Amino acid sequence: MPIALLPDRALVTVAGEDATSFLQGVVTCNVETLPPGEARLGALLTPQGKVLFDFLISKIGDGFRLDGVAERAADLAKRLALYRLRAKVTIALDPTTSVAAAWDGAETTIATEAVQDGRLAALGTRIYAAEGAFSTDATEAGYHAHRIALGIPEGGRDFTYSDAFPHEALMDQLGGVDFRKGCYVGQEVVSRMQHRGTARTRIVPIVAVSDGGLESAVEITAGQRSLGTIGSVAGTRGLATLRIDRLADALAAGEPLRAGSTLIGVERPSFATFAFPEPLLAG
Repeated sequence: MPIALLPDRALVTVAGEDATSFLQGVVTCNVETLPPGEARLGALLTPQGKVLFDFLISKIGDGFRLDGVAERAADLAKRLALYRLRAKVTIALDPTTSVAAAWDGAETTIATEAVQDGRLAALGTRIYAAEGAFSTDATEAGYHAHRIALGIPEGGRDFTYSDAFPHEALMDQLGGVDFRKGCYVGQEVVSRMQHRGTARTRIVPIVAVSDGGLESAVEITAGQRSLGTIGSVAGTRGLATLRIDRLADALAAGEPLRAGSTLIGVERPSFATFAFPEPLLAG
């Protein structure tokens, strides 16, 4: 029942009487329906609908905490402040609270706050507490191996910021986009992709089926076709951004899939509802 500290994550808080309405108007997820005890996936987009920041958002006091990539936390706070205008909110970094993850039924009996990871139940919980307030028995690498095995992408590791649409990062599959709420930054583009079904690129799990291993940033090919590139890797498993239409063509033609010299298989994420070619495993 592992618990791992995640030093690559940091918190930004948004508090005040207008915190809910402010965030509802700028982020992709629905914060009005966010229940206590849940960390919901969300993002702040460019006006062109590309993911600029991704984070897990949860309630705290009279506001919210945004759990995102540590090296981008200051930029996230600055970008949110640009949209503040006359809203009665305070936006700040939280340098005193650490982020951890607990999964596979890990018990957290310490004086801390644990919230369910809303992306997928199997991811477990997020823990927010002062560093040193709790003990860990797993590593950051162990958490990412768990995440990769479940097919869950993260920004900066599996897609490049300002380059990927929410659909490509599976945010539509993991509760990170609410298609019924009102406008937010980039909403028109994202809604158009949803209604027209134009998302041809997806991040999906891959597995090495021959010797050679997997490495990040390696191109995946089938014959002369380029299908995409590898993002996160943990042992023989990884996540890759692939053109699903080209994958379908390769499978139909019986072409082996390769990452460099390594034969690979491609799997459908367990939570996926988008069309995926058969057979699910190739290689």
